Amino acid sequence: MSKRKNHSPEFKAKVALEALKGERTVAELASQFGVHPTMIHSWKRALLEGASGVFERGGKKPPEIDEEQVKELHAKIGELAVANDFLSRKLKPWIGK
Repeated sequence: MSKRKNHSPEFKAKVALEALKGERTVAELASQFGVHPTMIHSWKRALLEGASGVFERGGKKPPEIDEEQVKELHAKIGELAVANDFLSRKLKPWIGK
């Protein structure tokens, strides 16, 4: 049983662009790049559907911030800072600083 191959986005884009050119058939491209023709069709479709996003104003969308996770992380930072301060005070007599 063979494992699935994970192709890089650059490879997928290259194959999809070759398919869009139409200079060779999908079967020829599949044998050249060693992928199934169905994958080439799906990559080509994904490229065509996502191409409009390249020209949208503002570029990429800013990542969404999960406020609850931010609060949890700030609380954890506070706990660690208190623990670090406590340990540094308790270890002073043994370290000699």
